[in-house]
Amino acid sequence: MILLTDMVNIQEVEKGLNAMERFMKTLPEKMIGVGIKVIFALLIFIIGAKVISVIRKLVKKGLKKSPVSEAVEQFLDSVVKTVCYVLLIFMILQVFGLQATTIATVLGSAGVTIGLAIQGSLSNCIGGFLILILKPFKVGDYIIEDGFKNEGTVKEISIFYTKLSTPDNKIILIPNGTLANSSLTNVTDAPERRVDFKVGISYNANIAYARKIVQELGAKNELVNQEKGVAVVVDELGDSSVVLSVRFWAKKENYWDARFQMIEGVKTAFDEHGVQIPYNQLDVHLIKD
Repeated sequence: MILLTDMVNIQEVEKGLNAMERFMKTLPEKMIGVGIKVIFALLIFIIGAKVISVIRKLVKKGLKKSPVSEAVEQFLDSVVKTVCYVLLIFMILQVFGLQATTIATVLGSAGVTIGLAIQGSLSNCIGGFLILILKPFKVGDYIIEDGFKNEGTVKEISIFYTKLSTPDNKIILIPNGTLANSSLTNVTDAPERRVDFKVGISYNANIAYARKIVQELGAKNELVNQEKGVAVVVDELGDSSVVLSVRFWAKKENYWDARFQMIEGVKTAFDEHGVQIPYNQLDVHLIKD
């Protein structure tokens, strides 16, 4: 004897099987449709990427003919690239049936969440515009970011980040928002830099004689600004030496060469003229009972 509940269960199973059968019949058609859309989307992406590349080349070519700086050129190229790829993504989404109004509605309803998620990116973008407008630095300058002490030569200013190259050829990416909202040091903004270094001489050495040796050495160095000369002053009376501070000016591109040449030259000249550069030493006095 078949119960009513068993009949209900049998009917539900039959409905499930019928639904599965209909799904399996329509599956190949749906897969073909999705496959066509995927292929079409890939074609759109490939063609779109080629078009974007052409647009960027045309923009760069136009900017090179204009009086804008290299930093502005790089920034605008980054903006064009970002905007074009966003539009390309919208086009691809429409291929899969998402209309522009639907996308706009979804973005509008999720505006607060998206705004919180991308507020850092917006800050970096605005920071990039401020850098281009205020020009605290430009491509080719050597800067030091005071917050985290990152430093290097500016290679690129993009829409979100500024790329620095360190002296040992490392690449540092710093958010534009960080650079726009914190202090930084532009080392190479001026055409000349002052070179400073210290050297110790013995307490028995003649300070005037040591000063004359350093100044004559600077007068022979072509990298030293001869109009401003070389200043040699007593900086400190140390435990084991009289510390002299040597200061002179050189072009920013010659800063390190001038510094290294003068330091080595001072050591060699002091050795030749008998001016002792002492090392740390301790005099011990024994007291007899």
